[in-house]
Amino acid sequence: MLKEFARRGVITAGLEASHLLRRAGAMASARGLGAIFTLHQVRPFVPTPTDVNEHLEITPEFLDAAIRQLKAEGYRFVPLEEVPALLRSPEPGRPFAAITLDDGYRNNRDHALPVFERHSVPFTVFVCRGFSERSHTIWWETAAAILCRQRRVDLSGSEPIVRDVRTGAEMRAAFRGMADAICAEGEDAMIERLDRAARAIGIAPEAIVEDLVMSGEELAAFARHPLVTLGAHSVSHRSLGFLDPATIAAEVCRSADYVEEIAGRRPAAFAYPYGDGRSVTKESIRAVEDAGCRLAVTTSPGTLNNQSSGHLFRLPRISLNGFYQKRRYVSALASGIPFRLKG
Repeated sequence: MLKEFARRGVITAGLEASHLLRRAGAMASARGLGAIFTLHQVRPFVPTPTDVNEHLEITPEFLDAAIRQLKAEGYRFVPLEEVPALLRSPEPGRPFAAITLDDGYRNNRDHALPVFERHSVPFTVFVCRGFSERSHTIWWETAAAILCRQRRVDLSGSEPIVRDVRTGAEMRAAFRGMADAICAEGEDAMIERLDRAARAIGIAPEAIVEDLVMSGEELAAFARHPLVTLGAHSVSHRSLGFLDPATIAAEVCRSADYVEEIAGRRPAAFAYPYGDGRSVTKESIRAVEDAGCRLAVTTSPGTLNNQSSGHLFRLPRISLNGFYQKRRYVSALASGIPFRLKG
């Protein structure tokens, strides 16, 4: 617990320092040409016994404040698919911002869309086919539901073992243990074990997906909105780097096919599951290109600059994190200074 609070303290201090440096006009070049922002869930805050997924959730009020802050700083909001052209032909002094949301959560429509409509901001939602077709479960949501019952699952053996947890620190440690077991080779088997353990204590992982994620029919209707664009986000949300080339190609292409089927057009963009080295590999980049996408985004933090046009299939994104919902932190992140300081 102390380590987690210390980590958040370091990040907060970095954001505060970056905000002050930005106001002082320091390191202006770090802003670059613009930025791609990433979100997951947007909904009113409801306290839960555990905050293990709180970083993936912001309130509609903070989304509104973030957009207002970026507008005040001269940012123009653009569709993600226009980013390659903007990188090739930049307009000095006119930074751009593209907003993306991962996984197709229903609250993107119910709570985020009204904010985007208020400001006429276009955005891209990355669709995970397996979630929308209800063929795959969302392990981090299942794990959180288990922890809310003051239980945890030990996945180290051939059979899952459910144990009790009591404190917030124990819950966070338990979540890290489950995440470490799942985010490795053999991810499918580990998720199946987690789901089996959840069912044993009365939690239905499939019902969690049904409750949280838009179906194909809902996404098709959503995609008809003039501000909405759909992107591909794999079928199963597995770490692509642990899969063989044929399976990687199927994950990417079948995901793009699904978006084309429900939206009526081939997606221009792909978001790698997890967005880091677990999925961003030479093989996955090749699969994205072969699937007909024109760009792909990661979760590596950073702003976009003149060199970014040469790396269109591993573009960075800046996370609007639920632990840091302040307008000045949006400014600090958009400035690029935190990433320059981090090196």
